[in-house]
Amino acid sequence: MELEIRFGEAIAAVEGDVLVVPMFEDGSWGAGGEWLAEQMPGLESYLESTGFKGAAGNVKTVPAGESLGFAAVTVVGLGEELDAEGLRRAAGSAARACSKFSTAVTTLHLLDIDEAAEMVTFGFMAGLYAFESFKSEAKPATIEALVLAGDGGGGEPAVARARALAHGVALTRDLVNTPAVAKPPAMLATRVEDIAAARGMTVQVYDEHEVIAAGFGGLAAVASGAANPPRMVVLDYAPEGATKSLAFVGKGIVFDSGGLSIKPASGMEDMKTDMAGAATVLGAVQAIAELGLAVEVRAIMPFTENVISGHAMRPGDVFTARNGKTVEVLNTDAEGRLVLADGLSLAVEGEPDLVVDVATLTGAAKVALGAEIGAVFGTDDARDLVVGAAESAGEHVWPMPLHSAYRSHIDSTVADIKNTGERWGGAITAALFLSEFAGDGPWAHIDIAGPARASKTDNYTPKGASGFGVRTLVAVAEALAAS
Repeated sequence: MELEIRFGEAIAAVEGDVLVVPMFEDGSWGAGGEWLAEQMPGLESYLESTGFKGAAGNVKTVPAGESLGFAAVTVVGLGEELDAEGLRRAAGSAARACSKFSTAVTTLHLLDIDEAAEMVTFGFMAGLYAFESFKSEAKPATIEALVLAGDGGGGEPAVARARALAHGVALTRDLVNTPAVAKPPAMLATRVEDIAAARGMTVQVYDEHEVIAAGFGGLAAVASGAANPPRMVVLDYAPEGATKSLAFVGKGIVFDSGGLSIKPASGMEDMKTDMAGAATVLGAVQAIAELGLAVEVRAIMPFTENVISGHAMRPGDVFTARNGKTVEVLNTDAEGRLVLADGLSLAVEGEPDLVVDVATLTGAAKVALGAEIGAVFGTDDARDLVVGAAESAGEHVWPMPLHSAYRSHIDSTVADIKNTGERWGGAITAALFLSEFAGDGPWAHIDIAGPARASKTDNYTPKGASGFGVRTLVAVAEALAAS
């Protein structure tokens, strides 16, 4: 959905259906709260009687008197202390609580957080997200506008940045949430072409024959069992005056059955999510183009299904990747690294200043860090840049070791390298595998196997695809543009 966002005058002079005001956990009001308490003398005692104390994430909506000028008031808790991510979360919770009203008015952007209007706008837009494309009776939200009462919080530039980020996150969520049957590789390639045309970008699509001719042996091997042919999609954003270049590579496994090393049925239920890396990359580049950042970005997205047929890739098969290295396949369910091998090989041919790949790559990363934290590997400089970008973006990642002693775990007796190692340290050996194709320059690998999908709705993140990583990649591009 598209939401109108505008700045207005002070609360008393703004028209709207619901007023959103903040409260801290100690019961003290945030911006606009004291004015509200004066207008509704019984509000504080009512909130106390219901047990509402302003804890982070708590929201309470109450009817307002006619004299106030609003049909209802939504009080959103901020917790004990507030940071930028806490403000995003508060705005998201408030958005869901008052989504059935037509116009919401808030003072959240007047809190003492740098660029607060960006956090509020993003949290509100992301919190209203719903994926209902496949429901026979969708439940459209009635909210049409958000009014930021009073100037502040970074103004229109902050709102514009939030819009671009929210649009990118929504695109990523839509693509990941879409069932595999409705997003075969060729259809995803067309979607990228449409986005490129709308944003003045260029795109090259390799069909199944060109994939083989171009030497994308990993992509061809994984796709060999699929009825829907693969696509290698290369999207280029090249603004005038850019002096730095960046390459993003995203894993685009549209559906992962595990191949002949088949997953159990329960392990396939969410495997439409296995193209979240490519979706994240695409959402980020759309946002980068919308913001007009002064950095060249090449997004490489290998799309295929990993399924079973008489032609499927077998354990023991050997293929040759784009950079000429041979790979022995021991587990066909370790397929993401095979398509990334080709994507990374192509990326480094352009000699960018930085390469970042994103993938739902290993269950081992989720075991290590849980469902909310991404794992970051790579060369020290690139890894640190990504970790810093994620911190500034409000997304949780953790730097992981690229332990060279584990490289021997993926030695092959018949090829240059094999696609799996020992049971332990699987996220590390997967990253070491990718490093064989990432060249000698700065490179980072983000494993989003945990945070790409949310198991429940919370603040601005709905159950299902989270859109995690889009904000981090945009922050990476901004850091590179400013360097």
